[in-house]
Amino acid sequence: MSSLLTNTAAMTALAALTQTQESLSKTENQISTGLRISTAADNAAYWSIATKMKSNVGALGSVSDALGESSALVSTMTNALNSSISVVDNIKKALVTASAADADLGKIQTDIAFQQASLVSIGSSAVFNGLNFLETSGGNVNLVASYDTSNGVSFLSLDTSQTALFDATTGATSGILGSTGANYASASILTLDVTTATAGDISNMLKDVEAAISSMTTAASQLGATSTNISTQQTYISNLSDSLTTGVGSLVDANMNEAATKLAALQVQQQLGIQALSISNSNSQLILKLFQ
Repeated sequence: MSSLLTNTAAMTALAALTQTQESLSKTENQISTGLRISTAADNAAYWSIATKMKSNVGALGSVSDALGESSALVSTMTNALNSSISVVDNIKKALVTASAADADLGKIQTDIAFQQASLVSIGSSAVFNGLNFLETSGGNVNLVASYDTSNGVSFLSLDTSQTALFDATTGATSGILGSTGANYASASILTLDVTTATAGDISNMLKDVEAAISSMTTAASQLGATSTNISTQQTYISNLSDSLTTGVGSLVDANMNEAATKLAALQVQQQLGIQALSISNSNSQLILKLFQ
């Protein structure tokens, strides 16, 4: 039956065309954004999981930045400490020279005083972003190491009381170089003076210098271990971030080959739908011929 009021064929063609256009719009959006799931409306469960994972990736990016800064910080302290060890070695050589019976203690002390000033300069200038592990009164420093949603931020802890050479706030009377010697109790490495020293005094000074070098070497080893731990964490965080990013991609990224193929098919369906709707609408015009 033909009807002027109800064109069933046109309604069917229009519904099919509307569905095709919706699918076409969705596919075009996937191609333009590269995402199969870009909003919660596309798939609420996967979108929620991907959003949380993206947030964690962002947090791990901040951890990676912090680890890079910590690496530079520890490297700065290590270089300064190694330089300080070399200077103390020079003081050791000067004391050995001073042990000779005919040594010119005045000239030797001038050299030692220069080395002592160098130690203070090196320790005081070893500052990175306001932190100094050499000129300090000691204490634990927490370096950001990782992050997870269950435990929050985790840290690598460094005890700077083991790396402290002296503390200017106490008049350089503490730390490896600032404390008075165990053998020559009248002075520290930074204040020893050979001009009036006896052979026994110089011998005790040498013992204290050897102890200082041993302590500084231990401190350098601690910094080296911390640097290794930081490097390990950097590798781990990088791999973890890559894994999460890959996981997010598997959840929400569009398959571009599939999307491109689907787009071509939908464009053809759209053209056919338009033609079908045009044919359905033209059927009503044929009824006019019955009245001619």
